[in-house]
Amino acid sequence: MGRSFNHERRKPVAHFFAIAIIGVLTCVSVKNVSAQTFSEAFKPFTGTPRHYVCYRTADSVSIDGQLSEKAWNQVPWTDDFTDIEGDAKPAPPLRTRVKMMWDQQYLYIAAVMQEPHIWATLKDHDAIIFQDNDFEVFIDPDGDTHQYFELEINAYNTVMDLFMNKPYRHGGNALLNWDTKGLKTAVHINGTLNQPNDKDQEWTVEMAIPFNALRFFNDVQRPSDGSTWRINFSRVEWDTDIKDGQYVKLKKPENNWVWSPQEIINMHAPERWGYLQFSTQPTSQATASFRMPVAEPAKRLLWHVFHEQVRYLERHGKFAANLQELKMPVKQTAADGVTYTLQLEGISSQFTASIRGGKLDGPIYINQEGRVYTNRK
Repeated sequence: MGRSFNHERRKPVAHFFAIAIIGVLTCVSVKNVSAQTFSEAFKPFTGTPRHYVCYRTADSVSIDGQLSEKAWNQVPWTDDFTDIEGDAKPAPPLRTRVKMMWDQQYLYIAAVMQEPHIWATLKDHDAIIFQDNDFEVFIDPDGDTHQYFELEINAYNTVMDLFMNKPYRHGGNALLNWDTKGLKTAVHINGTLNQPNDKDQEWTVEMAIPFNALRFFNDVQRPSDGSTWRINFSRVEWDTDIKDGQYVKLKKPENNWVWSPQEIINMHAPERWGYLQFSTQPTSQATASFRMPVAEPAKRLLWHVFHEQVRYLERHGKFAANLQELKMPVKQTAADGVTYTLQLEGISSQFTASIRGGKLDGPIYINQEGRVYTNRK
């Protein structure tokens, strides 16, 4: 039996407060604070983020959770989700996959989650949705690790959305009064919701995220051919028991399954997210190859400087003033085989590192808050 829930939020619920949740956290806001430490949140990332080429659709897409349009059948699925820690943990027992496409107005996202027991409890917009099983989207359009967006949705099609000025590890604030204006979402259930006495198959999430909505301080960032955003997806899955005909969560941490492994139990490390590359090829063609942005190998060297500064701060109570204090060479060769020139300027509480060379249009910077940018202003 199938059942769908859908809505379009043209006039989002108004909120007259901003919730600031500060600290090193897991997938969303206040999850598993005790599981995180300063060192874990800042440890170097050794993995390779996954990537996905997103093709353009000319079809009119009905957001109903059914994925019945021809275009959806033409675009590929992502790799199956893994544990958030990657190969360090067993593969999830339930399959999760995503596919995407876009047009001039929207980024379309579809996710299918295998689930023998589909349940939900939360019905209020901006409730803390991860308290239910949920699907989560994290988007950083310019890839600077700051000013990014998060959306969560449960099987009732209840949405929580927020804007992050910067990650929690740097004192970021979760602004729940931000809403994804014009967001369209739908959930289709292949089974029966909140019926423990039978076995379900899966639930499907379909979203249309307006590019116009992905803004706060900055202007709207619209993709073009070859544009690359940072994005990741998370599925929160609680282990449950059935008591008196009701689903009851077990007293144990939730499972966190993601598209691109984070290596740590923390989604709020945007430099670890996957790459979403836009192609103007139509979905009917879908033959474009992913092209790693030319700056990414250089950025990995900047992140190496950042992590060495974190270690230096832990040992000395201040940041290093220059590369010599970190015992790091000025000339370094990246994974692309190109030798770059690094520079570091620091005082006790702040630093800026830069990198030049290769095919970079100009210097790239990183500061003590992990913000990566090209314009020093």
